[in-house]
Amino acid sequence: MTEEKQKDEESRPVPPNPPAPPPAPPLPAWHPAAIIATGAGAGFLPLAPGTWASALCLPPAWLIASLAGREALAMAALLAVILGIWASDLLERREGVTDPGYIVIDEIAGQWIAVLAVAPDPLLYAIAFVLFRLADIFKPWPVSWAEKLPGGFGVMFDDVLAGAYAAAGVYLCSLWI
Repeated sequence: MTEEKQKDEESRPVPPNPPAPPPAPPLPAWHPAAIIATGAGAGFLPLAPGTWASALCLPPAWLIASLAGREALAMAALLAVILGIWASDLLERREGVTDPGYIVIDEIAGQWIAVLAVAPDPLLYAIAFVLFRLADIFKPWPVSWAEKLPGGFGVMFDDVLAGAYAAAGVYLCSLWI
């Protein structure tokens, strides 16, 4: 390169970086991802929305298991996990927050997994509820590890594992009741 060309290139102004695109607006409440992620609005209930969602999803779990069997409840839980990964990931990205408390589809899926181990029974469902909430709150390993996974997968997977812990515990309790 000649000396003149080099000086000419060095003296050219460097174009500024293009501006970053504006952040996407939050999802409207009627968006399917918002409805799914918030448990049809249960995530907006005051004080401990995860506990509310875990309690409110027990009657539908009972209905599904009683009318269509635990296999149907397992399919509903799987569907909740799959849709929950999509919905919570989308909400996290659009809202710019990580695992906000109003996302409760993870509690719904985890609670449904917890009751899969037993037949519909008020006492056993109550035990499953308590064990799931304890596992979800205290996060024994690997629940604590799964919570750190990115995006919607991390939102959902820690509650799937907490549900599995609760299912094992309620099953063991059912052997003595």
